[in-house]
Amino acid sequence: MQYLPIFIQIKQRPCLVVGGGSIAARKVALLRKAQANVTVVSPQLCDELQNLSEEQLIQHENREFQDSDLDTCVAVIAATNQRPVNKRVSELAHQLRLPVNVVDNPDLCSFIMPSIIDRSPVVIAISTGGSSPVLARLIRTKLEGIIPAAYGRLATLVDGFRDKVKAAFPDVESRRDFWEKILAGSVAERVFSGHESEARQLLQKAIDEQSVEPTMPGEVFLVGAGPGDPDLLTFRALRLMQQADVVVYDRLVSPAIMEMVRRDAEIVYVGKERDKHTMQQENINQLLVRLAKEGKRVLRLKGGDPFIFGRGGEEIEELAQEGISFQVVPGITAANGCSSYAGIPLTHRDYAQSCVFVTGHLKDGSVDLNWKALAHPHQTVVFYMGLHGAPTLCKEMVAHGLSASTPVALVEQGTTPQQRVLIATLDTLLDVIKNEEIKPPTLIIVGEVVTLHDKLKWFEEHHADNVDGVFAYKD
Repeated sequence: MQYLPIFIQIKQRPCLVVGGGSIAARKVALLRKAQANVTVVSPQLCDELQNLSEEQLIQHENREFQDSDLDTCVAVIAATNQRPVNKRVSELAHQLRLPVNVVDNPDLCSFIMPSIIDRSPVVIAISTGGSSPVLARLIRTKLEGIIPAAYGRLATLVDGFRDKVKAAFPDVESRRDFWEKILAGSVAERVFSGHESEARQLLQKAIDEQSVEPTMPGEVFLVGAGPGDPDLLTFRALRLMQQADVVVYDRLVSPAIMEMVRRDAEIVYVGKERDKHTMQQENINQLLVRLAKEGKRVLRLKGGDPFIFGRGGEEIEELAQEGISFQVVPGITAANGCSSYAGIPLTHRDYAQSCVFVTGHLKDGSVDLNWKALAHPHQTVVFYMGLHGAPTLCKEMVAHGLSASTPVALVEQGTTPQQRVLIATLDTLLDVIKNEEIKPPTLIIVGEVVTLHDKLKWFEEHHADNVDGVFAYKD
């Protein structure tokens, strides 16, 4: 290890920056974030530093660097474009045993500036020892996405209970076991979902029980898995998928996404197909309630978005009625995901002034829609679960004013490697469905925006040459 990673307390302590350009401004911003009293020595300042000086947020010495500038500071950063000046600052700082950083010159530094993930009071520093700052930033970017911003609030909550936990658990081992349980469970999730008062109550309850395995109430995570591509999952969805004790999932959740759930979780399939329901919706609602009342963390994983024709509202209504804690994580709904991967912008302003999402059949299997409102020439209509009702769709849209030549797109298994996009019109749609043996899940898009598919089919262009023949696209 070339450098010892340490954190220095510089709050309200004098720090010096030599240089007044944009690089110096970035270093000043970091020092100010750590609440240092910053002095900048430079005959010229960039606009950002000039504004800070005028607002008296930094002290500015309008001149060249002088040796005496190091007399009162506790740390110094040299950020000029003149190596002799930077070298002089470094030599003097080393003589005075002051921490010194010279930007882009590791050989002149006694400390280096890492890439930082700030979740104060949680702070993570990433360094490559000066060998590749760009690599450090790339690593930081990857970590940023998997570390919730609420970790800072969680750390603050924990800090307020440390003395109580010490009193309840005198020995170090039991305290460590207790905190590991708390920080990986319901208390942390309450903080992440914005319910800090509930988190405090749960943490106090756990302390009162004086158990390293405190009894925690169950909860349900209603998570949208998106249309199929695992890369479209949200960060929160992925985190909850790794924490659940039980996973209750639908038919439209892709196998690739199921591979990402916690390995030792109990898996319950409740998928539905037309005229073939593994479990009735009412029974699913009751299952979620029962599992949560057993103290389990239940992941209800649904294709697309839970609130867009996903019956998520019915499920959380039951949970709320039973007093079960839950949180909802939106997903990319099929209309957005499939149209994007098909190169069909639903609201391109040259073609559509509105967009409507409708379901192709009602709870009893019938099709009963406001066809007059749907059949507008400057509107895009997206039909979910519309294959069975396609004959009615074609007949009614034409009967209510749309031309029989209105473009229609069928997107089968959208966003997945098996995606197929087929283009038809209202008068040829039924033949295409029959001849191409289209099967669910398939989204039907009606409107002039469909004509953009051939020009904008980016996903097809990227994958059409797959050597295994997995991708099939037909127009």
